[in-house]
Amino acid sequence: MTNRRTFIKTAGLASAALGMGLPSLSLAERKADPIFKISLAEWSLNRSLRAGKLDHLDFALEAKKRNIDAVEYVNQFFMDKAQDKAYLQEMKTRTDGEGITNVLIMIDSEGQLGAAKPEERQQTVENHKKWVEAAKFLGCHSIRVNAYTAVPFSQDPKIQQEAIDVCSSTLRRICEFADDFDINVIIENHGGYSSNGGWLAELIKQTAHRRAGTLPDFGNFRMHTEGDKILSYDSYRGVDEMMPFAKGVSLKPTVWDDNGNLHPLDYTRMMKLVLAHDYHGYVGIEHGEEGREWESIEEIRRDLDDVRRTLENEA
Repeated sequence: MTNRRTFIKTAGLASAALGMGLPSLSLAERKADPIFKISLAEWSLNRSLRAGKLDHLDFALEAKKRNIDAVEYVNQFFMDKAQDKAYLQEMKTRTDGEGITNVLIMIDSEGQLGAAKPEERQQTVENHKKWVEAAKFLGCHSIRVNAYTAVPFSQDPKIQQEAIDVCSSTLRRICEFADDFDINVIIENHGGYSSNGGWLAELIKQTAHRRAGTLPDFGNFRMHTEGDKILSYDSYRGVDEMMPFAKGVSLKPTVWDDNGNLHPLDYTRMMKLVLAHDYHGYVGIEHGEEGREWESIEEIRRDLDDVRRTLENEA
């Protein structure tokens, strides 16, 4: 893999430098890039943010204190600030000053891609434009949108295709706007049709725009509930189907099978699957247990570090 080749190359250069009496390469110069990077999604701290125990402006700095230097924002926590340049500048100043990377903004409550009426879908497009501009200002690479639709949930392929048709045209219009800002528009599996990995992959294919992509979330494959029956989609299969279009990844420590059952995440299995698609970007932790949010985040971080070291050693 590239990681192992890079290590060998830099180690060789260091030896050559010593042999010629030249200054040896620093440890940082010899160190290969990690096979994946780690970020923190703001939703992990949603309880503290909603309770006023944590201010949105302090989120990134608190993550840095825990040795996480990349963050993913949720627009709900600065909903009225998308066009407030002074506020956005304060966010950017704080992160730039601490060497923190602003990865993306998760967008909620700005309308359905698949709203029932054309004018409602156009309003959805308009509502997302300010967040594209905010993401560009902050230095993010993407906004995350939701593929919600007025088309009732159904297992009928014809109705599922109807949902794709109505969502794809709206998504494409957002992407066309975002292209001028070098911002991707990515969809997370987030319930309903979008939690069917095959459906979401087909939506991205039909949208046919270079800015359209996915944000596979390991734990969000609960599609629908009918009475007491949970309709779910196998997390490993769903992630595999979404990864060819992935521009980010969200980690939750539980996964679904096809029968409505939750299981603990097999970190090694899932990360091997992610890496098999040549993805080496950010894996965003999106989990915080009630009453011990930071503790649970730090536990996941340690598990991810362990898996990363193991997989790097196997490379």
